[in-house]
Amino acid sequence: MRSSSRGQVDAFIVMDVMERARALQAEGRSIIHMEVGQPATGAPAHARQALAARLVPPSVGAQMSDTAQAGQSQAGEDAMGYTVALGLPELRRGIANLYKSWYDVDLDPARVVVTSGSSGAFLLAFSALFDAGEKVALGEPGYPSYRQILKALSLEPVGIPSSVTARYQPLPDQIPDDVAGLIVASPGNPSGTMLGAQEMRALIEAAQRKGIAFVSDEIYHGLHYEARAVSALEISDDVYVINSFSKYFAMTGWRVGWMIVPPDHVRLVERLAQNMFICPPHASQIAALAALEAIPEMEANRAVYARNRELMLEGLPRAGFTKIAPPDGAFYVYADVSDLTEDSLGFASRILEEAGVAVTPGLDFDPHRGGHTLRFSYAASTADVEEGLRRLTAFMAQYDPKV
Repeated sequence: MRSSSRGQVDAFIVMDVMERARALQAEGRSIIHMEVGQPATGAPAHARQALAARLVPPSVGAQMSDTAQAGQSQAGEDAMGYTVALGLPELRRGIANLYKSWYDVDLDPARVVVTSGSSGAFLLAFSALFDAGEKVALGEPGYPSYRQILKALSLEPVGIPSSVTARYQPLPDQIPDDVAGLIVASPGNPSGTMLGAQEMRALIEAAQRKGIAFVSDEIYHGLHYEARAVSALEISDDVYVINSFSKYFAMTGWRVGWMIVPPDHVRLVERLAQNMFICPPHASQIAALAALEAIPEMEANRAVYARNRELMLEGLPRAGFTKIAPPDGAFYVYADVSDLTEDSLGFASRILEEAGVAVTPGLDFDPHRGGHTLRFSYAASTADVEEGLRRLTAFMAQYDPKV
C-alpha cells in the first residue's frame, strides 16, 4: 500500500519508553515513572462528580445540584451529543474568566476555541496560519510534536538552538528571516524554564516586525514555583495562545484543551474545527467546566510538585546529574549528560532496565544535540520521586560509561 511523505514523521520516543516500562511492569518489575508528564493525582474530584451526575438516569438526575447540572446544552438533557464546534458556551465563558483571574486580562469568550486537547489546537492553529511548504521556527530543545505535526501538514520546522545561558528559550535575534511563524513555550518542555514579561514582549515584537505569526504554548501555566508565568495575551491580541486541561488540571486522558485567537480569526478557525473535529468531546467539556471550580484542589497538587522539585534539585546533583537549568514551572528537569554519555537513548534504556526508572532521552526534544541530554519528570507522587532518586543514586554509583 502506498503512503504519503507527510506521514513519515518521527516516533514520539517517550511513548516508546512508556511502552517498555509497561512491559517490564507486566513482568512483575517495579518501575518508577519519570519519563512522562502525567500528573499522579488524576482529574479533580469536582470534575468527576459533575460528569457522573450527568450520566445518571433522569429519575436520579432530578436530585442533582445546580453545579452538577452545569454544562447541559442544546444537545439534549442526557444525549450528550454534538456541541457547537467551538465548544460549550459556558465553558468558553469559564475559560475567559480564568484569564481575568490569572492575568487580569478581559477576554471576549467569543475568542475562546475549545479543542480536543492541545494537539487538536496545534492542528487547527497550524492549518489556519500556514500554507504548505512554509517554514515555522521553534526553539530546540522543545516539545517534539510541534515538529511532527508541522511535517504532517507539509510544513518545514526550523529549529532555533537555545542554550542553558538563555534558559533554553529562543532569543529575538535568532528568529530566521524566511519563516512564516514562531512557536514559543513558557514554561517550556523539556526545560520548565519561563519567559519573563520583557523577554516575551521582545519575541512578540520581533515576530510582528517580521510579519510572522506568533504561537504561544501555555499548557503548563498554573504550574509555577516563584513568579507566575506571563501570557502572550498580556502583551498582544495579535497572537495565538494554546492551553489545555491536561497539566494544571491533571486531565491528560480527557483530551480537552483550548486556544485563544485574534477576533478576525474566530470564523476561520471555526470552519476548520467544524470539518476536522466536528466538536470537542462533550463529556470532557462537562468535566472541564467543573474543573474550573476546583482551583483549591489544583493548588494543593502544585504544592506537591513544589516539594518534588526541591527533592529533584537536591537529589539529581547528588546522583551525578549536575548540569541542569533549575525549572521555573511545569514538572521537568532537563539535564546535560554529555560528561556521562553521547547516547542518551542507550543511557535511558540502561537506567530503565538496570535501575527500574523510566526517563526520557533528549533526542525527543532536540534532534541535533539531544544525544547528550535527559529529561526527568517529577509529576509523580513524592514517594515515587524519593524512590526514583534513591535508585538513580545507586545506579550512578555503579555506572561505567565505557560499558
